[in-house]
Amino acid sequence: MSTPLLEAWRVTKNFGNEKAVDDVSLTIEAGSAVCILGPSGAGKSTFIRCLNFLERPDEGYIFIDGDSLGFRREGDTFFEVSARTLSRQRQKVGMVFQQFNLFEHMSAIDNVIEAPCGVLGLRRKDAMEKGMELLRRVGLTHKAQSYPRELSGGQQQRVAIARALAMEPRLLLCDEPTSALDPEMVHEVLNVLSDLVAEGMTMVAVTHEVGFAREVAHRFVFMERGAVIEEGPSSHLSTQGVREERTRAFLEKVL
Repeated sequence: MSTPLLEAWRVTKNFGNEKAVDDVSLTIEAGSAVCILGPSGAGKSTFIRCLNFLERPDEGYIFIDGDSLGFRREGDTFFEVSARTLSRQRQKVGMVFQQFNLFEHMSAIDNVIEAPCGVLGLRRKDAMEKGMELLRRVGLTHKAQSYPRELSGGQQQRVAIARALAMEPRLLLCDEPTSALDPEMVHEVLNVLSDLVAEGMTMVAVTHEVGFAREVAHRFVFMERGAVIEEGPSSHLSTQGVREERTRAFLEKVL
C-alpha cells in the first residue's frame, strides 16, 4: 500500500485545563478532500492548525509523505527538529485562513510572488509568470495590480488561495475560508476550492458549508468537544445518512 499523504496520529492539544483536541487521528490519501464539521468550540480550527504546527500538539504526531513534521525519527525515538528544518517541512503544506492576511502595501501579484521569491529564491521574472498563472486559476488576472483595499472580500480570499498555491504545496489546509465573507461572495471562494479538488489537490477544510462538504469533499469528519464523533463518506451527510445522534442533531440545525 502507498504511504498516505497526511497521517495525524493521536493528536492532543491542551490550553490550560481545557483539552481543545482530544486524541484525534486522521489519514488522508493524495488527491482526496476531507471537510471537518462541528459546532463552535469543537476544536476544528485548533486541530487543523496542528496539522502544520501553527499549534504544536502536546501529544501525537503528524506525518507528511511519511516524514514526521517537527520531529526526526530514529527507530522508535523522536527528536525535535530545528526551526529551519520545520520551515522547510512546512513548505509541503499550504494554508488558507479565515482572515485573508494579505500584505496591505503590496499588490495582488506581489502578495502571490513574495514567498516564491523570498523563500524559494525564484527569479522575479519566473515568479511573475507563475503568479499570473495562479491568478488566472482563481479568476483574478485583471486585478493583478490592485491592492487589498481595492478588492472585495471574496477577491482577497482568492488572492490568498493563489498565494498558498504559489509554494506548490502537496496539501492545502483551509480554516473556515468563507466565514469572513458576505453571503454573496461565498460562492466565489467555494468555486475555486471545488476546482482545485477536481484537479486533484489534496485538501482538508474546516467549514460550516455542509453543501460544499457533501458535493465536493470525499469524506467528512464531525468533531465535538475536541474529539471525533463520526466520520464517513460525504455522500452520507444528511440527517438520514449519518449514524450518530449528535451529528444528526447538528445537521438538523444547519441544513
